[in-house]
Amino acid sequence: MAELDLDEFSRSLVADVQATADAEGTTTPEAFTRRVFEDLEQAGIVSNTFTAYHKAHGHEVHGYGIGESGESLDLFVTDFHLAPLETKLSKAQTETFFRRLLTFAARCRDGLQQHIDESFDVYDMCAAVEKALTEVQRIRLFLLSNRVGTFTEVPASDLDGLPVTHEVWDLARLHRHATSGSLGEPIVVPFSPPLPCVAAPSSEEDHSVALAVIPGQMLAELYAEYGTRLLELNVRSFLQTRGSVNRGIRETLLHAPGRFLAYNNGITATASQVDFVKGPDGEPTHISGIHGLQIVNGGQTTASLHYALTRDKADLSDARVQMKLTEVAPDRLAEIVPKISEYSNTQNRVTQVDFSSNHDYHVEIQRITRSLWAPAADGSGQETHWFYERARGQYTDELAKARTPARQRQFKKLNPTKKKFTKADLAKFVHSWHRLPYLVSRGAQKNFVEFMLRVEEAPPRVDLQYCQRVIAMAILFKTVDRIAAIHGAGSHKSMITTYTVARLSLATDRRIDLDRIWRDQSVTPVLESAIHDLCPRVMRAVTTPLEGNHVGEWAKKVACWDAVSTVPWTMPRALSTELLDNPLDEAALSGGTGTESGAAEEAALIPADEWYAIERWAKETRALEPWQRQLAQFVGRRLELEQEVPEVQAVQALHARNGALRLGFNPAP
Repeated sequence: MAELDLDEFSRSLVADVQATADAEGTTTPEAFTRRVFEDLEQAGIVSNTFTAYHKAHGHEVHGYGIGESGESLDLFVTDFHLAPLETKLSKAQTETFFRRLLTFAARCRDGLQQHIDESFDVYDMCAAVEKALTEVQRIRLFLLSNRVGTFTEVPASDLDGLPVTHEVWDLARLHRHATSGSLGEPIVVPFSPPLPCVAAPSSEEDHSVALAVIPGQMLAELYAEYGTRLLELNVRSFLQTRGSVNRGIRETLLHAPGRFLAYNNGITATASQVDFVKGPDGEPTHISGIHGLQIVNGGQTTASLHYALTRDKADLSDARVQMKLTEVAPDRLAEIVPKISEYSNTQNRVTQVDFSSNHDYHVEIQRITRSLWAPAADGSGQETHWFYERARGQYTDELAKARTPARQRQFKKLNPTKKKFTKADLAKFVHSWHRLPYLVSRGAQKNFVEFMLRVEEAPPRVDLQYCQRVIAMAILFKTVDRIAAIHGAGSHKSMITTYTVARLSLATDRRIDLDRIWRDQSVTPVLESAIHDLCPRVMRAVTTPLEGNHVGEWAKKVACWDAVSTVPWTMPRALSTELLDNPLDEAALSGGTGTESGAAEEAALIPADEWYAIERWAKETRALEPWQRQLAQFVGRRLELEQEVPEVQAVQALHARNGALRLGFNPAP
């Protein structure tokens, strides 16, 4: 990947942050913090992050997060400068930032929330941190800076016995991260003593294979340290212990760990480099180290080991896991790794869709949007592109290829940073429009995985009109986001935005004219006025949890959408006159070509009792949307009366059933 030098990267970063801050009506430190959050979450380093600024005598914080497994509390402090290259981040400043961050944690433990108004975002943060300190097993402190640090290796410490680690993400590290061409810094694992192996060098120069047996305890500890970063090339989320496979893994680990090697299919891993210990004959006999370790099959096995160790306190000393390790040339990863995963025989096969950057859906969207000119909306006559970043860093790569300052300015003029959007953004826009705000609120990674599962179930027809309408959804989302900031959404803005878009979609029955939004590159004044009226109502519902959780957790629940979907709101008459007579082609927008056939027959093959069971299960667990519960009941009733199920309802019902099965519904035998 072409690299911007550090100076140009710094200028580009500041300009991007300033443009974002202006567009969203927020401060540059907050815009910078959110940008870094997105990058770190995409890399699997953090999850469930929220921005909330608080500073008082002795402490300062810009945001927090709870690790994917709920075992780590992450606290963030930001150091952002408009002229970052003029000074460096010194050792003394670094230590001061971390000390103030740890003091904040200590004060939360001592009841800081009692001294803060409940209406402030910081109250939620203090409450969440205080609760997390009683549940997590470690604290991670992050210093985010756009200056170059002189002291980036900060020793570990502790707070009341909880281990505390320190991570400095300074300009140099952000630059490496943006231009490395990989999702995260390579994972390096040393083995002491070396791991016995059987190596089978390949006749192909681009890869070789080794077989080994790795201690279950070690694999569990690797997941504890690196989390989903181990699974960057396998984006399937760990499905908890809801599926029968995972429950079986757990039972074996708890009651017969010595049989785990016999029962379990093991893991398939890749590496960019493997260090071998060789015998007298020169043949590899042991593995002493792995560079760039990635688990491409066996993610559930790995995470199950981790949870058995940490949650169930299982003794894993006798558990062993077989590992097929393939050393792959770095420049062949994108080509070879998907096939390794696709052809591996594991309990839950990872399909080609999981390697999402190269999925046909994303490739096609990139192909179309690169040549799609957005109409000039500012009177300048200058058409521009909406730049779709199919793989992380593509925008930076293209900017670097421009080389001269004049050409880079021209590139930015035709591809404004405010019109750049990623795969995670696309999933957010589409899911908000399709009334799945609770998925969006679960974070970029989880939402994206759900989005890809839906794309795989019913592939959309990706054509020119589809791309234009997706961009119209982006324009609508960004407009709502700006309005949410005006109404004081604060650190809850991302949740308020997705819920407002979903509520608007529900109220209008998706009859907003997306084609008009594309042509105008903006929403109409009437629609903008309606959003101003609706947004505060949605905000009150989202920020008033009904189940005792803090706002961030409440927004992830289907129950939150149930509450928001019933928020009283009368659509302005002026808006109703702008709406289309009929909803847009939902099959083409949500997945499917609009010409699916056979769904009614497939739905009819499922007994009515199972459809009723889905409806009861969904009502008890609140795991599906209300309309999906009703649809299951509708299909069951039609089948019971021996009536045909309409094709459109059948497609949606089958989709709801697939979702129920993924979320733990177990059909009666």
